[in-house]
Amino acid sequence: MKCPFCSCADTQVVDSRVSEEGDTIRRRRRCTACDRRFTTYERVDLMMPSIVKRNGTRVDFDPAKLHGSMALALRKRPVSATALDAAVARIQERLMTSGRREVPSDHVGELVMSELRQLDPVAYVRFASVYRSFEDLREFVQAIDEFRRADDADDPA
Repeated sequence: MKCPFCSCADTQVVDSRVSEEGDTIRRRRRCTACDRRFTTYERVDLMMPSIVKRNGTRVDFDPAKLHGSMALALRKRPVSATALDAAVARIQERLMTSGRREVPSDHVGELVMSELRQLDPVAYVRFASVYRSFEDLREFVQAIDEFRRADDADDPA
């Protein structure tokens, strides 16, 4: 760590303490050249990938937007807030661990549909109708048939 006073690169850690919340470490340091003391804070910096929209624009990942769109699909459905929060957390985890700096919005939409498929079939069809821009009843029927096929494949008879 470089000294903010003399720019010497040689400093020593005198004291380290974890914050009450447990999310940062406070380090008291001493410069070996000028003998001045200063404090640094260490915290985890999690980088979520940027989302590349269909029109090519890039936006920062917004977990509140993800939560809101899934909550809208689950509106008036028998799914707990805890289950919704867990699904959002799983999507965030998959995006974070992907190692990618940019992710197409289509990929995020598919992750959402995968989670909704497990949570509630009605919410899945609701989300799919908006996400895939259904224009007629035939497309709804196809989505329901797709859900049934996937459900039958998961259920060994």
